[in-house]
Amino acid sequence: MTDSVPPTIRIDFPSGEKVDWRGPSEPELKAAARAALGAGYAGHTAEAGTGDGAGDAAELSVTFLPAESMRALNRDYHGVDDLTDVLAFGLGEDPFVGDIYISPDAAEASARELGLDPDEEILRLVIHGILHLLGHDHPEGEARYASPMFELQERLLARLLAEFRGRA
Repeated sequence: MTDSVPPTIRIDFPSGEKVDWRGPSEPELKAAARAALGAGYAGHTAEAGTGDGAGDAAELSVTFLPAESMRALNRDYHGVDDLTDVLAFGLGEDPFVGDIYISPDAAEASARELGLDPDEEILRLVIHGILHLLGHDHPEGEARYASPMFELQERLLARLLAEFRGRA
């Protein structure tokens, strides 16, 4: 039996500086990433914490971008000249290797509009982006909230937040 390799998760803060960061802590961001990785591939029934090794050898980066950079990335890669909150790019065949880009500005605006905590929204976006890398998808519009991907995302987020609050 071989020992599992822990996932490599790199967090890149805006402007490369953690000093001015107002969002979740780096350990919380990495915990969200590990929770999503534990969900495994689309159609896989494993949940985080089952010990099945899904995502153990993952290599992911989560990069936070200012609004204008995120809009440019969305325009250049998806042809949509609009700000979006999260983009996920797989790097090759392995769904456990990829880059997630998040706009804290868009996350904060969404959180404010929906009456949510901005830190929770950023954690939700980390999970959301990784689930996309793993092959999960959702319809657009209101139907997305009843999709299996959204339900999994919310279960993972709720479990993570309960764990964080249990430590307090």
